[in-house]
Amino acid sequence: MNRIVRAALGAAALCGLSVAMAQADEARAKKIVSGVCFVCHGANGESASEVFPKLAGQHWQYTAKQLENFKSGRRKSTAMADMVAKLTPDEMVALGKYFEKQVSEPEPPKDQALAAVGKYIYHQGNKFSGLAACASCHKADAKGDEGLPRLAGQYAGYLDTQLKLFHQRERTNDNAVMHSIVSKMTALEMAAVSEYLSGK
Repeated sequence: MNRIVRAALGAAALCGLSVAMAQADEARAKKIVSGVCFVCHGANGESASEVFPKLAGQHWQYTAKQLENFKSGRRKSTAMADMVAKLTPDEMVALGKYFEKQVSEPEPPKDQALAAVGKYIYHQGNKFSGLAACASCHKADAKGDEGLPRLAGQYAGYLDTQLKLFHQRERTNDNAVMHSIVSKMTALEMAAVSEYLSGK
């Protein structure tokens, strides 16, 4: 058997192993979701309450990071700390990848006028207060990338709460840039940006 054939067979075996491992990880994630996560976040990451974030479509790296931060205590939540206490790093990644595959259905903003203000702030900022545009870090389509959260389609109430937590320095697990940004945001601007993003 020549080297090319051996290499091809080896690659095929690795590919098969990789697929089998991914399927096992997804099965494990589904088991964890059906045992714990679904209560607040729903079986497919489409939570039924604005108190809990939608996880469907969220970047897996971001979800895995948040789970690790809850476990380490870098992000504070009594409820989540208990939920993630026994999760391994591999399980956090598996959960992130499971939820990323799920489809999130955006809903039209409840307050179109407020969303219009939010759209302006998100894309333009506020030159009168020195507030930078959200889109200068978060992509203009609000779908984010592997380093930043997907904001598009997230519940307005949840986003507004997170902005307030950053503003009050009660959420400190991400970066200092958010603290600097929200320190210049009014309550109206936080609500408006959140309303706009919920309908993206």
